[in-house]
Amino acid sequence: MPVTVNLDVMLAKRKVRSNELARAIGITESNLSLLKSGKVKGVRFSTIAAICHYLECEPGDLFGYERSDDDRIVEGEL
Repeated sequence: MPVTVNLDVMLAKRKVRSNELARAIGITESNLSLLKSGKVKGVRFSTIAAICHYLECEPGDLFGYERSDDDRIVEGEL
């Protein structure tokens, strides 16, 4: 998948543990773990905003995009 999740990098930069962030933003540690691994299909903007607020970062710090030749938009996916 071309979209990457860099949440673990931001946690390390801010010296914040996953369980601390999960408690602070009100989600379970297992859901945060799924987000960190990129195994979720979607995430609410309010969750991203809460993470950015707590970590003092921007959404672009949490996500990246790696373009590949296999990237294509299938009609009806957006």
